Amino acid sequence: MPQEPKSIVLIHGLWMTALSWESWVNRYTDKGFRVIAKSWPGMDIDINELRRDPAAIATLGVTDVVDHYEKIIRELEQPPIIIGHSFGGLMTQILLDRGLGVAGVAIAPAPVKGIIFLPFSTLKVSFPALANPANNHRAVPLTPEQFHYAFTNNLSEEESLKVYNRYAVPGPDHVLFQGAFANFNPHAATAVNFENSERAPLLLISGGKDHVSPASVVEADFKLYHKSSAITEYKEFPERMHYTLGQAGWEEVADYALGWALDHAASEPAVRISA
Repeated sequence: MPQEPKSIVLIHGLWMTALSWESWVNRYTDKGFRVIAKSWPGMDIDINELRRDPAAIATLGVTDVVDHYEKIIRELEQPPIIIGHSFGGLMTQILLDRGLGVAGVAIAPAPVKGIIFLPFSTLKVSFPALANPANNHRAVPLTPEQFHYAFTNNLSEEESLKVYNRYAVPGPDHVLFQGAFANFNPHAATAVNFENSERAPLLLISGGKDHVSPASVVEADFKLYHKSSAITEYKEFPERMHYTLGQAGWEEVADYALGWALDHAASEPAVRISA
C-alpha cells in the first residue's frame, strides 16, 4: 500500500509569486505537511525588487518553469501532492504527464494546447499583452484596473487595490504568448498527453465568477482527458473568482483540494478509472 504523501508542492501563476500561497502554506503546515512554495526561476527575490526591475525574467518560458519544479520535486524523498493555480495549474498537468507526483490539483488552470474556444473575458485579460509583439520578450505588470477585472472582479476597487499592492508583480509575457499560440505550434510547451493512463490522479477546479479561466475553459480541459483511464475529476465552485487563493472562503477550496488529493493518492494505476 503506498505511503500517504508528506509533502505538498504549490505552483503559482502569472503575475504572482509564491507569496500568493501564504495562507495555504500555513494551513497545510498546521496539518503536518511539508509545504514547498517556491516562485518561478528568478522570482524568489524581494517583491519590490522584482517590481523595480523584472528584466531577469523577461524571456522565461513554460518549459523553464516546469523544469524548475521538476528539479524541486525529484529532490524530495517521496513524491508529493502537486497543486497549481492558473498557469501553475497548467504546469501541474505537465508535471503529472512527466510521471511526477502522487496526485495533482489544477485550480483555474490556464488553457492547455487543444482548447480552441476562449471566452471574451479570457481574451480581454490577455489582449493588452498579446497586442504588442514586443511583449513576447518583456515582463509586464497588469495595471490595477486590469488586475481588478482579471483577479478580483467581485471585490470593490479599494479591496482589489490592497490585494494588488501585496501580490501583483510583472509577469513574463512569453509564457502568455506560448499559451495563446499553442494550437499553431506542433511542439508547443503547453502540450499534454491526454491519453496518458499512467499519470497520477488529477482534479481540475474552476470558479464560476472567474474571468481568466472561466468554468467553460476548465471543463473543456477536463473533457480532453476522456481517453485516459487515469483518474480525472472536475469540480466547480460557483462563487469563486480567479483570486480564489485569497478570496473569502478560500479554506473550503484548500481543504477540498487536499482532501481529494489524499483520497486518491493511494490509488494504484491499475485501478484508476475515468471520472
